[in-house]
Amino acid sequence: MLLGRRPVSMQVGAVCRDPTTGLVLLATSRDSGRWVIPKGWPMAGRSLSGAAAQEAWEEAGVRGPIEKRELGRFSYNKGQDSGFSVPVQVRVFLLTVTALEDEFPEAGQRKRRWFAPKKAAELVAEPELKAILNALDPYEVQK
Repeated sequence: MLLGRRPVSMQVGAVCRDPTTGLVLLATSRDSGRWVIPKGWPMAGRSLSGAAAQEAWEEAGVRGPIEKRELGRFSYNKGQDSGFSVPVQVRVFLLTVTALEDEFPEAGQRKRRWFAPKKAAELVAEPELKAILNALDPYEVQK
């Protein structure tokens, strides 16, 4: 390991997409209120995509099938209570939304809203996540 460099931690995230409109669902972060995709730490006993689907439920109230293949990855620095930040790489999976619930674990802590993929890309902060959202084919939806 190089001196002065911290190892990168891994998280999982879900791009939640409406199968008929192609819109993607973003939620606000609990700390800063900026627009993000649902994401979190891997979970024991769950696949990476399964953990991403669980985060989508907890943070945005969505359910649906999730792809097992990664859609892409993005990096960011996660702030800690100590004031330091930890480098994190998020593995992103595509979730097709079949249910959107009003009551979910973090409902009182976040706002959520549907956006066209290109608009969602403008609203998120991470350049690699912008690229993932911009690459979504707007015509690749069920008719």
